[in-house]
Amino acid sequence: MGNKKILLIEDNANDVELTKRALKKSNIGNELIVANDGVEALNYFFGEDGNGGCASDELPVVVLLDLNLPRVNGLDVLRQMRANKKTKVVPVVVLTSSNEQKDIINSYGFGANSFIRKPVKFSEFAEAIRVLGLFWLVINQSCPNGLGKS
Repeated sequence: MGNKKILLIEDNANDVELTKRALKKSNIGNELIVANDGVEALNYFFGEDGNGGCASDELPVVVLLDLNLPRVNGLDVLRQMRANKKTKVVPVVVLTSSNEQKDIINSYGFGANSFIRKPVKFSEFAEAIRVLGLFWLVINQSCPNGLGKS
């Protein structure tokens, strides 16, 4: 699967570890970058001043985004990603424990590619991560860097 990075935006240390275990169990060896809150995620993409951050060729192949984040919530991260030409086509999978209908509607409304409720059991969570990895890292054809910048 190459050196394609996965960005996990998650403040819960247990969920970070579960995701790491699930990726390993599914033989997904992609580098996992973790941002512990919305500010860290936005700094990763855009830098602290909004003019830096990762280079376009270092963008993750997929972002796993929790909604309930400190400092800047997940919906605001998503909104800012979609408003920026550098990140507007990066696939975003909302991966959350939220059961709220409004969170589903808002996630898609702000441009999420997928919305997945975190299963409670590790075996179910691991299977969800395996399927996500298979789809986003193997099956899905991602947008080439530099395209979608209108």
